[in-house]
Amino acid sequence: MSKIVTAEQMRAIEEAAVARGATWSGLMEQAGAGVARVALEVSGDPVGRRALVLVGPGNNGGDGLVAARLLHDAGMQVTLFVWRRRETVEDINWRLCRERAITELAAADDPQGAALRASLARVDLVIDALLGYGANRPVEGELAMIIATLNAARATDARRTKPYVLAIDVPTGVHADSGAVLGNAVRADLTVSTGPVKRGLLFYPARAYAGVLRSVDIGLSPADLESVMTDMIDIELARSLLPPRPPDSHKGTFGKVLVVAGSINYPGAATLATAGAARVGAGLVTLAVGRSQVYSPGRLPEITLHILPEAEPGVVGDAAADEVLSILEGYQALLVGPGLGREKATRAFLERLLGLQSPRHRGQIGFRIATAGSEKPVVKQRPELPFTVIDADGLNILADLIHHPEATDATSGTIWNRLPRGRCVLTPHPGEMRRLLGVEELTGHPVDVAKEAAMHWQQVVVLKGATTVIADPEGRVRVNDGGNPALATAGTGDVLAGAIAGLLAQGLAPFDAATLGVYLHSAAGRLVRDELGDMGALAGDLLPRLPLAIRALKQP
Repeated sequence: MSKIVTAEQMRAIEEAAVARGATWSGLMEQAGAGVARVALEVSGDPVGRRALVLVGPGNNGGDGLVAARLLHDAGMQVTLFVWRRRETVEDINWRLCRERAITELAAADDPQGAALRASLARVDLVIDALLGYGANRPVEGELAMIIATLNAARATDARRTKPYVLAIDVPTGVHADSGAVLGNAVRADLTVSTGPVKRGLLFYPARAYAGVLRSVDIGLSPADLESVMTDMIDIELARSLLPPRPPDSHKGTFGKVLVVAGSINYPGAATLATAGAARVGAGLVTLAVGRSQVYSPGRLPEITLHILPEAEPGVVGDAAADEVLSILEGYQALLVGPGLGREKATRAFLERLLGLQSPRHRGQIGFRIATAGSEKPVVKQRPELPFTVIDADGLNILADLIHHPEATDATSGTIWNRLPRGRCVLTPHPGEMRRLLGVEELTGHPVDVAKEAAMHWQQVVVLKGATTVIADPEGRVRVNDGGNPALATAGTGDVLAGAIAGLLAQGLAPFDAATLGVYLHSAAGRLVRDELGDMGALAGDLLPRLPLAIRALKQP
């Protein structure tokens, strides 16, 4: 798995590696060598190619000098553009470049950027080694001019070829932790992380500046990385989570999903959620829905139905909760919330279904069974909920219960204590997360927000966005790098919730089901974008492409 680190974590990792016997010069040599290898991959035959290496004052500049030397040795024509780097006896890598008579330009001698512009017009490759992952100050003055000149050279112009820009660790001007742009930043085609990927690169606006992300080994051992609990979801991880499909299987092998979704105003949500569960391979999917919503549009004929009593047309209530609880046996996964509505009766339904009422009411599901020879009926005890995905209006109702205690005896503390720990997957987008937390804005980084919520709530949290974060109660985090405007349309979240529920039914643990569901949803979105474009795609277009995304994962 590809590790993701903050600047502080990366410093600690490098210091621990040196304490174990590595050297700073050795780490730099391996980092520069890795950058050079990637540069040669993207450049092709180095003979006749020209590269400009922008060299800054710190270790990032040192990595650039190593890469410059190795590219020169491979046959590329290399020029150094040096900014604020002081000559010292210890700077062996600069000395090795000078021994090779590699051409140098000094930023201090080029205040108007004329020499830089001339060089940029001639080169095929630019390596940004100005500032590394520790940069946190606004870009200004001479550095701002250098960045602006480079970005201008890459502006679309049909009369010339843009130089390919490779950034080392982070594009200069990007904050490595937050992903903020510090005034202006280098727009790279490719960012090569030396060691683990720096967290900010995966989040916007930095993601738009980083280009393709690669990482290179700098000689770190597994022991150096064992404390890092944040990973990027890659194809290898997703492939490892695919549930088996034995040839002697039957529909029961792949589990049963019960979906409670849809209302008079949002009938399509039920269709998208149930189809999402079916399209990732669940053996049987049942839609539990109010009588007036039986004929929801476009529902797959393979989806079975269970009719729920309604408090009013299109709105389920207390009695529907008792009905759902009575049929849960045999279902491995439950999804509740998409398009459900937020009426008072629906709030009472969810409160009862999830057992969020006061303790004296939680031990029974509300109906009684008479027994022979007894005048007193026996109260049937609540069944244990299967693994449960709570999405959309299910989350909004939870927020209502938490932050409006006058409507119920529930409070923030008791809500999370009453949910079965570790058995739920909550799938908020940022607006729903704000409501759950009772805040106007999410001020923290998405990784931190999701991680803290998962640990406090003791549930798996999927914080959706252009970059989606999945966190579990143990502090583990997985990040999906899948920004795609084709997914920015109504109903795609319903498909994702259904996919996660379908994977839960097939035996995946909640954290893994959420991880694989997010990956497949994103991969299906890429297929939609590639086939239909990123404008006008609909959530339903994802559904036939989920099996294609699964098939692609299975291919070597």
